[in-house]
Amino acid sequence: MTKRIFGHVPGYPEGSLFCDREELYEAGVHRHRQAGIAGSQKEGAESIVLSGGYEDDQDFGNTIIYTGYGGRDSKTGQQTHDQPFTRWNRALAYSSQNGLPVRVIRGSNHDSPYSPPTGYSYDGLYTVESFWHEIGKSGFRIWRFRLVRISEHFAPGQLIEEEQADYSVKRQEVRVVQIVRDTAKAKEIKALYRYKCQMCGTRLKCPAGPYAEAAHVRPLGVPHSGPDSADNILCLCPNHHVLFDNGAISIAEDFSLIGDPGNLTVHRNHHISKEHLAYHREHLLVGFYEDL
Repeated sequence: MTKRIFGHVPGYPEGSLFCDREELYEAGVHRHRQAGIAGSQKEGAESIVLSGGYEDDQDFGNTIIYTGYGGRDSKTGQQTHDQPFTRWNRALAYSSQNGLPVRVIRGSNHDSPYSPPTGYSYDGLYTVESFWHEIGKSGFRIWRFRLVRISEHFAPGQLIEEEQADYSVKRQEVRVVQIVRDTAKAKEIKALYRYKCQMCGTRLKCPAGPYAEAAHVRPLGVPHSGPDSADNILCLCPNHHVLFDNGAISIAEDFSLIGDPGNLTVHRNHHISKEHLAYHREHLLVGFYEDL
């Protein structure tokens, strides 16, 4: 099989148009004739197609809330059972964990102002910022992926070469709207625990001082809308932060760890919202899966 391409396919820049799925396949822009996700659970997802197949999809242009594969009746297209955390859903999760870019293609059947009037359009590279599960509109569990467009100035995998400067070219101002995190709150929580991980007690000593990371229990941003408040922040070491954000571990109501031995250390002056902990368990906890 041809080596997977995580990034732009040579000869097909952003904005390229295609008549049908066969043309997409032949170009290598989306290497699956039917499925909406192309890739491998052991290598990551190369591309996705938004074609109106799933009722829970949300398209905001630069941000997409994408529904994973599976759970639909092959004849009616209706959601009839839970989506599994296998194959292409795991491929997108792998891309999220490893920072791999995903090509996004929109089809004319996709109900969005960003879709082409006919055929399919390649609309650039997106990063899989996060993934979780929830109950969809049809009452069955679905996997959800938040994809955020990658600026062309910083697209992964692109060859960057220095060219002779042309100072006659005017600079274009680019404004990016993003959540401004309250770093003072994060510093306050880390200082409260003296930069010790609340899960394992590790305190990393660096030349410039101790290091720890602030982890949000309920993620910030759409669709989770978690608050940037002390009751939604944990002080974790990098290892446990990654495990927590990627659904390998969580925290029970009694503060015992799920997926790891031990209990969460909680300072008497730190109130942690049990509502946010429940949200993490219900939507973000995946657990460990053996390779199939």
